[in-house]
Amino acid sequence: MNTKKYMSILSALACVAIVGTVSCGSDEDSKDMTYPEISGQGITPNPVDCQQYKRGEVIPVDYILTDNEELGAYNIEIHSNSDHHSHSTSPVECEEHEHEDEHKEAVKPWVFNESHNIPAGQRKFEVRQDIVIPEDIDAGDYHFMLRVTDRAGWQQLKAVSIEITE
Repeated sequence: MNTKKYMSILSALACVAIVGTVSCGSDEDSKDMTYPEISGQGITPNPVDCQQYKRGEVIPVDYILTDNEELGAYNIEIHSNSDHHSHSTSPVECEEHEHEDEHKEAVKPWVFNESHNIPAGQRKFEVRQDIVIPEDIDAGDYHFMLRVTDRAGWQQLKAVSIEITE
C-alpha cells in the first residue's frame, strides 16, 4: 500500500472519529484549513449570555453559520449548569442568581441535544428554530451550545449561559 493511499485512509478514519455523521469529503476538501463561523451579523442573535426564560416558554434560536468552502452540519445542545462549570467561549459573566451558591444535586435537569445536516453546497445558513422548554424541569443555570461543522471537518462552538426560572 503506498503512503498516499495509507494517509488518505487514516484521514478518512480520523474524520469519522472526530465528526461523527458528517463526512469529510475527498482529498480536495482536505485543503480547507479554515474554521466555520457562528455570528449574529445582520440579525438579532438569540439566545445570548444572561438571558432568562421561564419553564414552558420558547427559546427562539437565531444565528448565522458561514464557511469559506461548504458547511456540513450543526448541533444544538442545552444542559444544566448546576455545578457551575464553564465552556469559556464568552468573556461575559452573568449576574449572580439567588440559587447560584446552592451547588445542589440536580433533580430533573433538562438536556436537549439535536443535530441537523445543512443542505449540500451551502456556504451560509441561518439557524432558525424554536425550542420549547419543558415545564417540569429544574429551574436554574443552563448552557446553550451551538456547534457548526464544515464539510472538511472543522468545528466551531458558541456557548452562552442562560437561566431558566420558575
